Amino acid sequence: MLGMNEKLPPVIAPPPETGWGRGAVLLLILVGAAIVEIPAYLLWNRTARAERELASLSQRTQELQRQVVVVRSQADTAAVQASQAQESAAQAAHQRDQAEQAQAQSAQAAEQAQHQAALANQQANQAQQQAIQARQEAENLRAERQAQLDRLQAVLSKIASTRRTASGLVVSLDSNAIRFDFDKSTIRPGNRETLSRMAGVLMTLQGYQISVYGYTDDIGTTQYNQKLSERRAEAVRDYLVNAGVDPTMITSTGYGESDPLQKGDSAQARAKNRRVEIGITDSVLRMVGVVPPTGRSR
Repeated sequence: MLGMNEKLPPVIAPPPETGWGRGAVLLLILVGAAIVEIPAYLLWNRTARAERELASLSQRTQELQRQVVVVRSQADTAAVQASQAQESAAQAAHQRDQAEQAQAQSAQAAEQAQHQAALANQQANQAQQQAIQARQEAENLRAERQAQLDRLQAVLSKIASTRRTASGLVVSLDSNAIRFDFDKSTIRPGNRETLSRMAGVLMTLQGYQISVYGYTDDIGTTQYNQKLSERRAEAVRDYLVNAGVDPTMITSTGYGESDPLQKGDSAQARAKNRRVEIGITDSVLRMVGVVPPTGRSR
């Protein structure tokens, strides 16, 4: 409250109303609002547009990030594939080197095999030629020895009965050539001429083996006849050796009463079976396999 002695303030009279009045004021207010609102709208519009652009940029950024992830994944995959491809290339190169080395070794082995085959073929041809030559030489030798054996047979046939065998000749000194008395192995004086003539032929032989075989008749035991045949063979061998036949080329064997020349128990048959045979084998042809081993042959 004002004091009792204070003065009241002066009363200010309102300005007098003009022609604008309230309408002018309102217009001014609207104009001012428009001046304020229009920039605000423009600013809001720009802000909204910027937000939309920002959202679009964010979306594009996310899309680019996803693409970057995909590209990185693809890059990693490509790097792995490149590494694998490089490793495969290295393995392929190593395998190629091994293949080339194997091919070189194979070519070398093939060349060596071809050389060995050519050498073996040459050796086979040489062996074949040698075999042909050896067969030809053996055939020539066989023909030569057979001709010699033919001449020997012709000579011996004039002395005693002589026959051809697979391994040579057999001269049969039966009762027509020499005769042994019953139970005797002694050479009779009348038979010595025959054996001497036989020795004269045999002592000239070279490359032959002479075997003297003794036989008996069937009278007596087998054991006794065996011994008797051995003595008869030894008697003929000893005579031939003493007459000049090389003892290293002549042997004697007894066969007892086996292999009789004439069957039967007549005196004539038994006299014929009391005999000695002389086998002549070509040791040269036997050595080269042209004639069979030495053995008694009828």
